[in-house]
Amino acid sequence: MRLRLLPAATVLAVAASLVLAACSADGSVSGASPSAQLTAEARTVTPGKLTIATAEPAYSPWVEDDDPASGKGFEAAVAYAVAEWLGFSKGDVVWTRTTFDQAIAPGPKDFDFNLQQFSITDERRQAVDFSPPYYETTQVAITVDGSPAATATTLADLKPLRVGAQTGTTSLDAVNAAIAPDGGAQVFNTNDDAKLALQNGTIDALVVDLPTAFYLVGAELDGGKIIGQLPDSAGGDQFGLVLEKGSPLTANVSAAVDALRADGTLDRLAQTWLGGEDAAPVLH
Repeated sequence: MRLRLLPAATVLAVAASLVLAACSADGSVSGASPSAQLTAEARTVTPGKLTIATAEPAYSPWVEDDDPASGKGFEAAVAYAVAEWLGFSKGDVVWTRTTFDQAIAPGPKDFDFNLQQFSITDERRQAVDFSPPYYETTQVAITVDGSPAATATTLADLKPLRVGAQTGTTSLDAVNAAIAPDGGAQVFNTNDDAKLALQNGTIDALVVDLPTAFYLVGAELDGGKIIGQLPDSAGGDQFGLVLEKGSPLTANVSAAVDALRADGTLDRLAQTWLGGEDAAPVLH
């Protein structure tokens, strides 16, 4: 998928202006109002505040305890990292809620940016602006209590088991490349069919993308459990921050996401909230 990238000169100019305006000699954020730390053409919904939207409700691990203001959860933490890079303190961030469809519909927005696992697509770009991706989905093996895969902790543990995935997906590619089950991958027409096969014991484990894994084990499967991420399985959907089409903040927010990727912040936050031992460890 092709992403619309900012010209290098634009990114550098935005970054330079923010650094000069936002930082004092010791590197701390100055006392200037947040709006003064953005480029001249940038405007926020509420002057001096940054209004960020997410889902209602918002689920773990993207937002913990449906409380984005806590900064806990991957997307809540990303939102505050972007806000800080733009020069907004935590107290200057205002949270609001929207449905998924409201956020990507054409028209004016009551938020400065919105994040709730929006995949970047060309079709959606016709109605809204996207930042560069802050996360690219990986593939994850899941199972249920009582399955032979419930005690698996390595790829070798999964190899002799019955592992399934939906046909024509990157999940199926990942099964074949990373696990290569002894009996071959078990292929299903839909994830719903595969989920039922896992629940009734026809297969021992199922591979899906990470957001689907969190949803299935949290809401759909009895005794659902994440085994872990398959290594080198990036290449799925890319999540971007959503902004109003033609937003004066798009260049600033895009520069922030690029900078947070470059300095390793996004990877660290993903490891903390999405890749830890309590979430989805990488299998070896």
